[in-house]
Amino acid sequence: MVPVDYYIILSAILFTIGALGVLVRRNPLIIFMSIELMLNAANLAFVAFSRMYNSFNGQIFVFFVIAVAAAEVAVGLALIVEIFKTKKNINIDEMNSLKG
Repeated sequence: MVPVDYYIILSAILFTIGALGVLVRRNPLIIFMSIELMLNAANLAFVAFSRMYNSFNGQIFVFFVIAVAAAEVAVGLALIVEIFKTKKNINIDEMNSLKG
């Protein structure tokens, strides 16, 4: 059996990598992937604590987080496609408004 501490440490490392990806990168697709990495790190922590306390509440919450993450990706990618169609560029630094 792997101790729960290892899962929490892995979750913290993954969350840190995701946060650095959001803060450092300028490509919106990389930023969305970093956000997904952060959400998956939180899911790992939920499942680890759920296992530690012998409860299914954390796993149920993970299901809802995955559903919200899927909706976030769908809306975010739709926005990126629309911005690219209008501005022919998806650089974050040049997106200061959503006006066409």
